[in-house]
Amino acid sequence: MADDVRAGPGDDIPEIENTAFDRALSDRYLVYALSTITARSLPDLRDGLKPVHRRLLWAMRQLKLDPASGYKKSARVVGDVIGKYHPHGDASVYDAMVRLAQDFVLRYPLVDGQGNFGNVDGDNAAAYRYTEARLTRTAIELMSGLDEGTVDFKPTYNGEEEEPEIFPGLFPNLLANGASGIAVGMATSIPSHNVAEVINAAMLLIDTPTATHDDIMAVFHGPDFATGGMLVDSPETISASYRTGRGAFRLRARYSTGKDADGLWEPHGIEKLPGGTWQLVISEIPYQVQKGKLIEQIATLIADKKLPILADVRDESDELIRIIIEPKSRNVDPDVLKDSLFRLTDLEVRFSLNLNVLDETRTPGVMGIKPLLQSWLRHQIIILINRTQHRLDKIASRLELLRGYIIAFLNLDRVIEIIRTQDEPKPVMIAEFELNDRQAEAILNMRLRSLRRLEEMELRREHDLLIKEAEGLEKLLASPALQKKRLKQDLTKLRALYGEDTAIARRRTSIEEAAPAREIPLEAMIEREPVTVILSRRGWIKAMKGHADLALSEITKFKEGDGPAFAFHAYSTDKLLIAVDNGRFYTLGAEKLPGARGFGEPVRTMIDVEGDAQIIHVIAYDPKAKLLLAASNGRGFLADMAELIAETRKGRQVVNLKPGVRLLVVRAVAAGADHVAVIGENRKLVVFPLSELPVMARGQGVQLQRYRDGMLSDATTFRMEDGLSWTMGGDSGRMRTEKDMGLWRAARGAAGRLPPNGFPRANRFDG
Repeated sequence: MADDVRAGPGDDIPEIENTAFDRALSDRYLVYALSTITARSLPDLRDGLKPVHRRLLWAMRQLKLDPASGYKKSARVVGDVIGKYHPHGDASVYDAMVRLAQDFVLRYPLVDGQGNFGNVDGDNAAAYRYTEARLTRTAIELMSGLDEGTVDFKPTYNGEEEEPEIFPGLFPNLLANGASGIAVGMATSIPSHNVAEVINAAMLLIDTPTATHDDIMAVFHGPDFATGGMLVDSPETISASYRTGRGAFRLRARYSTGKDADGLWEPHGIEKLPGGTWQLVISEIPYQVQKGKLIEQIATLIADKKLPILADVRDESDELIRIIIEPKSRNVDPDVLKDSLFRLTDLEVRFSLNLNVLDETRTPGVMGIKPLLQSWLRHQIIILINRTQHRLDKIASRLELLRGYIIAFLNLDRVIEIIRTQDEPKPVMIAEFELNDRQAEAILNMRLRSLRRLEEMELRREHDLLIKEAEGLEKLLASPALQKKRLKQDLTKLRALYGEDTAIARRRTSIEEAAPAREIPLEAMIEREPVTVILSRRGWIKAMKGHADLALSEITKFKEGDGPAFAFHAYSTDKLLIAVDNGRFYTLGAEKLPGARGFGEPVRTMIDVEGDAQIIHVIAYDPKAKLLLAASNGRGFLADMAELIAETRKGRQVVNLKPGVRLLVVRAVAAGADHVAVIGENRKLVVFPLSELPVMARGQGVQLQRYRDGMLSDATTFRMEDGLSWTMGGDSGRMRTEKDMGLWRAARGAAGRLPPNGFPRANRFDG
């Protein structure tokens, strides 16, 4: 395509190059991507740092902000960093510095901050003009050896200063403090780990280079987060993640009231209160979860009534986390409450593992735990060799001077004579005593007090000691076995500083395998209490505590002109089925109903009922029961109640109706019933076997009774052996039963005949 580019007016300018646009764009984007990957987002496995963190620590070292010195303003540090080493925004540099100082972010902080550096609630740090900082002991360990020729230095961006390409310290910062970042086309996510375990794994590889992955995982147990918590994956799952360098961990908060006398966590977190009540105490939260937002999550569950067994959440934290979870009642199952919170909030999170790092050749790649440790050990061997060679060079330089000093002492009178008599004593001394320029200059610069006899003895002793040290260093350089032995000795000293029995390095995250949190049905979260459900004629619904007398006129009140339509006993754990005459069924939870102190609430605010539709029945849900459904045109069927549940506000269309037809009968099939009785507006009664009715989930059903005039009035089920019963008229509430129903028994769809004497004139079985 480049050949097709036409010449333009600027083609004779040497700085302009003709090239295809897509190629130019691709080349430049590749440069940007590589810069993002290698110089911004991915850590180097050798020191576990990104350039901004490395430059921050280097600038603080140049300012002599070691742990024994005083603090300096963070603004001074940020100014030096962006002015000398890292020409980027001050906000991004200060944010990186704040992260290095937060003990709830870094397992082993590298900056010792004084002032407001943010907190686990999610509050931001104060501006850098208000805070002060200095280096921690861990940062000093990480930079140990910078003055010993261990690493190369490179010019800064403007060429005025130098900065180290890498930090040489033995502290395994990559795994100890972890890292996270998003580059172009790749990302990294490394949790923090326990330094003692990392050192144990490294020493295992030194002793046994052929150690297997399983051998390493026997001493290296997995993440150890700054905020503690519990890792609930199985050891096999954790091991598989570290084998490939990719995976995810389930991290949970810790329910606990503290530690016992042996330093062990109290396992359940249940704090007993007077009166037999209790509360849960959360003492540790998952890594990177903000405490303030976590409490807000739990409070939202309470406000939205998504967790009915939860009553309250309180934050009683000081320097230690203490979040109180209060159940609805003392009868709540603590394990159910815990599992529900694990599923619905950030009390359980997943932390991804992506060991994507820059190796010793600054090539990005995902590494398993064994190759990563092997690469880090190779780097430490190189650092050891460089330090040894640097020390040998220093010894050689010192021995050169010592030899000159000793020659001067052996010929002290002649040296003094040359200095006193010669205008240019240096060439004479060089020629007479076979010295080099550096030795001669050192002799001329000696002080008179160093000419004493004792100084000569000290020089000879120092010479012998340096010769002996040099011989040992030469052996070290020549022997890989000695190099590994020295590295192991250094690691042992480091492990003594960060042993598992020390306060800073004691494991915080325990590994306790646990099954995934159960999905608890809503019914299991509701305390089972008896209620009396009341629905008025105008559609106001409420629930009275307890199983009250159904003579409602004396125990509850209604709006003027209103009165009871349905009243029945249920439980707070029940679901209520509401049938509407357009054939739709709706579901409401009894626990969501308003109390009975007032008039209740309009049921139409809870479900979407069409404006002209009328509620014809309300019943407590029984998954094993069947309903007899019949429309005004005499068609009907049986329906399993389990098929009628509709969790949405729009409900479920169950009975398909033609224009002008409405659902008229919704009645539970009586226990042991074997026959159906149907009566029409024409006062004709027909009885037929229940087995002739189909069980359907939706439809019009079959013809129950044939009419010449009028439509269906009522239908019910009964047991033929017991006879057909109906309510007598008036206020007596007496029942009448007709045992012999043979005269009315016919096939389904028959016209029927007049009912027995005394049957209600309203043509209804319930009076």
